[in-house]
Amino acid sequence: MTEGETPAQVGASSVDIKDVDVIAPNFKKRLSGVTSTIVQLVPYQMKLGIRIATLGPGLPAYLPHIRWTGLFGLWRPPVGRRHRIWHARRNNEMLAGLILKYVLSMPLKLIFTSAAQRHHSSYTRWLIRRMDAVAATNSRSGGFLQVEHTVIRHGVDLDLFHPPQAQDDTIAATGLPGTLLVGCFGRVRHQKGTDLFVKAMIELLPQYPDWTAVISGRITPENKGFADSLKAGIAKAGLERRIVFLGEVDDIRPWYRRLDLYVAPSRNEGFGLTPLEAMASQTAVVASDAGAYAEMIVEGETGACVPAGDYGALRDAICTYLAAPSLAALHGKAGLRHARDTFALENEARSLNRLYEALIG
Repeated sequence: MTEGETPAQVGASSVDIKDVDVIAPNFKKRLSGVTSTIVQLVPYQMKLGIRIATLGPGLPAYLPHIRWTGLFGLWRPPVGRRHRIWHARRNNEMLAGLILKYVLSMPLKLIFTSAAQRHHSSYTRWLIRRMDAVAATNSRSGGFLQVEHTVIRHGVDLDLFHPPQAQDDTIAATGLPGTLLVGCFGRVRHQKGTDLFVKAMIELLPQYPDWTAVISGRITPENKGFADSLKAGIAKAGLERRIVFLGEVDDIRPWYRRLDLYVAPSRNEGFGLTPLEAMASQTAVVASDAGAYAEMIVEGETGACVPAGDYGALRDAICTYLAAPSLAALHGKAGLRHARDTFALENEARSLNRLYEALIG
């Protein structure tokens, strides 16, 4: 077992469909928030005794999975059950579940988890109304659902995201200038508010020479012009060494531990796990109120939450911590306690398992 693995991650592989009670489909090759949720959650559900398997591309080999040919086994219910659970998180996964259940007459119960914070299309509403149960990742997302639902908040894996433990978990290990680090992680694009973060850093860092800023995340071809304009602004300000684009890193976890402050300036989010990952790493957080961020942060105790898209409010909240690193350290410790008490991934797994049991008994 390697560092960061849970016992449930070791030795998992293709499983026999007759031994599966819950199927977690993943119909997207590219890494996304939904994919990340499945990757982190399934091992914890296994630890709690749920017989669950994944289906689809883009998932690590250690997760239990069924092959596409295993779908032919869905006509027979699992051992000791009358139905299986098909847990969808995307429209195409809901549609597949409906075809399996109503066209092919397979004994399935359908669940959909919604993270969207917008009015759903008529097609999506049509799909949702045909689910046997619906969950929302936060209260705001639930407000856009027009059906009965259960709020089950995402959690963070406290084994994978943890406080600093070694010299590698410090800014000194990075070779970057300064003694304090502020960061913003996620795909570099307008929706994520990367431009707001860069603008704030250009304005604030000259006043606080001990701080350095890092940005990590993928730059897609359609957002290359956006990223290039941010880099040009940084160069014009002469701050290339103090506002650094890391690109996509192989392992983001050490970077959370190296930060003294994490900033999540999104204009729009579904749920958004990065503030929880930062708090679990003992890092204070400044975030917009997009997604579920406002439900994660205890204002003035674990960080600050500002209106999405409000540059002035974001800049001022960041400035509070840049001017008082001791406050960032204090709120980082409070954030760790809050993440452990309220947002442990095991809590999400237990809540989902209760929903499963209510459907298949």
